[in-house]
Amino acid sequence: MSDLIQFFLEPYQTATTFNIILEFLAALFGVISVFYARKENILVFPTGIISTAIYVYLLSQWTLYGDLIINVYYTLMSVYGWYMWHKVIDDKHAHIAISRTNTRDKLKAFAIFLFTSIFVIVVYRYYDVMPNHLNFTESVAYAWQHLSSGKLEDFRMATPFLDTFTTGIFFAAMWLMANKKIENWTLWIVGDVVSIPLYFVKGYGFTGIQYAIFLGIAIMAYFSWRKAIENQNKDLSNA
Repeated sequence: MSDLIQFFLEPYQTATTFNIILEFLAALFGVISVFYARKENILVFPTGIISTAIYVYLLSQWTLYGDLIINVYYTLMSVYGWYMWHKVIDDKHAHIAISRTNTRDKLKAFAIFLFTSIFVIVVYRYYDVMPNHLNFTESVAYAWQHLSSGKLEDFRMATPFLDTFTTGIFFAAMWLMANKKIENWTLWIVGDVVSIPLYFVKGYGFTGIQYAIFLGIAIMAYFSWRKAIENQNKDLSNA
């Protein structure tokens, strides 16, 4: 247990008090935002913007470009989602309802994932964050070799590849959330599972804890939204 605590606290020994407080506040507002998302409350977006804006600053200090891109996108999509959740869609003043994705939505989500992943790879290779002499097959083999070695240092070397995956997943998830598609929670769950150890290894414990809380809320939110869809279908069948 003492080794685990030391592992958590070690990165903060060289961090400024200001940045530690900012990371804690960013994580706190992030959790509050996801809690509101589960409740289908529009406050998900202003609280989320506070969290992502703080993270944009922090990540620029930490030179974590992939994560910074994610949070810039989150901020922009939060503005879009705020509009989508608030806008009136018919004469009865009904707002956008929770729904499932259709084929077009799935293709759009996959396109967002693919484009984002390629973009992050280009950025990471430009800044030499990941090896830029490897082709796709070699990159996959390199990432798997380092992830499966069981060594912490090897895992750290593979983090840019995991960043690429989580960035694509979260970009797609945020777009689906802005459009109230229940599948957004499936993507958040997958991304959170990968992000939890990723942030601890990077040395950002509060953010790792935040993603652990995200995971729990996302699982509960999926079932809450699924129940909402079932209730909507019952109302339509009884109408």
